[in-house]
Amino acid sequence: MIVALRADASLRIGSGHVMRCLTLADALLERGHSCVFLSRDLEGARHDAVRSRGHGLEVLEGSGEPFVPDESPPAHAAWLECGWQEDARATREALEQIEASMLIVDHYALDRRWEEAVALPGLRLAAIDDLADRPHAVSLLLDQNLGRTEADYDGLVSEDCLRLIGPDHALVGPQFARLREESLCRRKEAKMEHIMVSMGGVDTDDATSVVLDCLGTIRSNSIREVSVIMGRHAPHLDRVRTVASTLSLQVEVAVDVTDMAERMTRADLAVGGAGVTALERCSLGLPSIAVVLAENQRSGAIALGESGAALVVEEASDLAAQLPQLLEVMEKNELRERVSRVSAELVGVRGLQRVCEELEGLA
Repeated sequence: MIVALRADASLRIGSGHVMRCLTLADALLERGHSCVFLSRDLEGARHDAVRSRGHGLEVLEGSGEPFVPDESPPAHAAWLECGWQEDARATREALEQIEASMLIVDHYALDRRWEEAVALPGLRLAAIDDLADRPHAVSLLLDQNLGRTEADYDGLVSEDCLRLIGPDHALVGPQFARLREESLCRRKEAKMEHIMVSMGGVDTDDATSVVLDCLGTIRSNSIREVSVIMGRHAPHLDRVRTVASTLSLQVEVAVDVTDMAERMTRADLAVGGAGVTALERCSLGLPSIAVVLAENQRSGAIALGESGAALVVEEASDLAAQLPQLLEVMEKNELRERVSRVSAELVGVRGLQRVCEELEGLA
């Protein structure tokens, strides 16, 4: 089948929606399906990543008119940078051209009205969501976040909509499945020499520099190496590189990496955002300090903390004050081992396969 995926990346949105859709598209391609991304040309878009993975791309053209919210818009309506009607028209035209049989939408700015407007005859619709804050007109809904329940979508989707809820359906790529055993075995070595810092592809508020500043001032007998992961569109990339050059530790600043699973496996501790990569860290049992960088990450991060799968900084503004103490606590081997074990139990590596099977069942 031909699967269309409607997702955007931008400096405001970040890259997480496109990247998790790429994980899903890669798996569908491996299973013999064709995938085409439908995306707007926003500042910070990841068209390069889509093309490099061998998927089709249709760039949705806009009128250039400024965004004006209509009545009762979704909370994140401005992320679209145009009216939903305009986006629906462009999307519908693209769907007609590519003759897609399924559309997967992963966008906080789009809701039932948009989905009904693009619903061509014979087209099956699915949505990926994290917020449970707006209605959908879809046959399947995926919310992979810890702490979410099916009841959260009561009244937001139809009764016959298939709801795939929780980390049993996490879109964790095959590279994580391949390295899971190696990574879990490595956690038994009980050391904290190598820290990974990953605050998302954009990191608009420059939390990365805050972490590096902290690592440069704390006293640790174990930390030797720091790996920083960023995207090429991150607005503070140059500052991060400057701060990294002042540290006495061995620091690498890597951009647009394609080997995240390998890097996580080599790390002893991660300090990172509480979005998509938080579940990937859990799948490898990588102990982490999860930082809430956006409001849409809050509930999932709190659930991770309450379950014991991570230590959590709930306010990014508190990061500089809380991180030194959290790093000190994490130097205790027994705590890291416990966090590793709990996180790996929460997030397995079969979720992607389950989601693909359910999508194929809709066709």
